[in-house]
Amino acid sequence: MALGALLGSALLAVPVAAHATTASPAPAPASASAPAAASAAAVGLDDPAKKDVAMQIVSSAENSSLDWKAQYKYIEDIDDGRGYTAGIIGFCSGTGDMLDLVEYYTQVKPGNVLAKYLPALRNVDGSDSHAGLDPNFTKDWAKAAQDGEFKKAQDHERDRVYFNPAVKQGKSDGVGALGQFMYYDAIVMHGDGSDSTSFRNIRKRALSKAKPPAQGGNETTWLNAFLDARVWAMKQEEAHSDTSRVDTAQRVFLKKGNLNLNTPLDWKVYGDPFHIG
Repeated sequence: MALGALLGSALLAVPVAAHATTASPAPAPASASAPAAASAAAVGLDDPAKKDVAMQIVSSAENSSLDWKAQYKYIEDIDDGRGYTAGIIGFCSGTGDMLDLVEYYTQVKPGNVLAKYLPALRNVDGSDSHAGLDPNFTKDWAKAAQDGEFKKAQDHERDRVYFNPAVKQGKSDGVGALGQFMYYDAIVMHGDGSDSTSFRNIRKRALSKAKPPAQGGNETTWLNAFLDARVWAMKQEEAHSDTSRVDTAQRVFLKKGNLNLNTPLDWKVYGDPFHIG
């Protein structure tokens, strides 16, 4: 699968003494700092600001841009064997999620410009064929992307198929926003099917090396094991063999101990630098 509101620096702030100019300033009471730390740690990837950051990072890898909201209209065949790749999360005509999206869109808005392609999408599912889609599918996709209901439909399917399952599993494993993002990015690329490179089997591979915090493991150790398994999965397929979205992005955040995915963030994908302030 091919596949911005930022979290302010306030979440990073540490309470300061009220009388900083006195000769012997009293440290902030433990009761004042503890709740702030607990609050920061409790913010998951489903926090709106965190989710927006996640979408920007994924877009940097999928579209070489932080402007993920410009990708509703995106569509092209990137020659990865999945047919057309399109939209904010890389819905593919060959993997079923594009079909699910257009079916859902047609439920909420019958007679939309893409509804007529449903028979073709059903026929090409599982292949890279454009049969029944060319020559106007890409133009009609861009036209549909001007419709607010289609944008909502993309958001809905992104959350249902990818985002919500990743966050749910992340919270169950006891990992913070960074770990939840790692899960999300993996599901976006690999799906969560039964094949050896799917998200569930990447996680299963990691479990043979380490345990998540919910099972008594160290979070950093677990996430490194997960990323090792993710890199292995990526290298099984030529189209995904560039592992920079892990090596020079997610691994960078992890090495800095940024388990809550707090901004500012600096990373590279395919050698291109990105920054969220």
